[in-house]
Amino acid sequence: MKKITLRNLCVTAIMGAVGTVLMYLEFAVPFMPSFIKVDFSELPALITAFSLGPAYGILVCLVKNLLHLFVSDSMWTGELSNFILGAVFVGVAGLIYKHKKTRNCALLSCLAGALVMALISLPSNYYIVYPFYGEAFGLTAETIVSMYKSIFSGVNNLWECLIIFNLPFNFLKGIVNAFICFVIYKKISPILQGKLR
Repeated sequence: MKKITLRNLCVTAIMGAVGTVLMYLEFAVPFMPSFIKVDFSELPALITAFSLGPAYGILVCLVKNLLHLFVSDSMWTGELSNFILGAVFVGVAGLIYKHKKTRNCALLSCLAGALVMALISLPSNYYIVYPFYGEAFGLTAETIVSMYKSIFSGVNNLWECLIIFNLPFNFLKGIVNAFICFVIYKKISPILQGKLR
């Protein structure tokens, strides 16, 4: 195991702050209900997981969501979901990449992370996030389903909504974050690892 160093903790804190800023740059997407937003705050967590290890990437996810709690407009449900799915994504990707640090393995690890995140989004939303969201805002499951039905009338229950909408949405979100990471990682990783000469 890598030693926990002051430098690594400082890098994690900085990347957590960057992730928090990126959470402010969220935007709605036309094929999802209005309460679901997309941002690229997993990007610094993924970069950290590749540079320092998966535990640090997960810690970035925790830091950015804790900082964002102070301005939450979702009664903390957005942050809860963001942490669960972000931690799964960067944890899986970082764990695979840590064993073989090649370009092909990085690609495989990101695909695996995005896929596992998308699959975990089904039970985490159904059993944890959406019940918490409904309780916080006084919404029934039927009301939440009706928000999806306004986009596609073919859905009949929450499971169908999550499979048809959330599963591909989370997978694509992971792929986009991975693509951006591929573009900038080689330039940033030496800085994070303190290898600049």
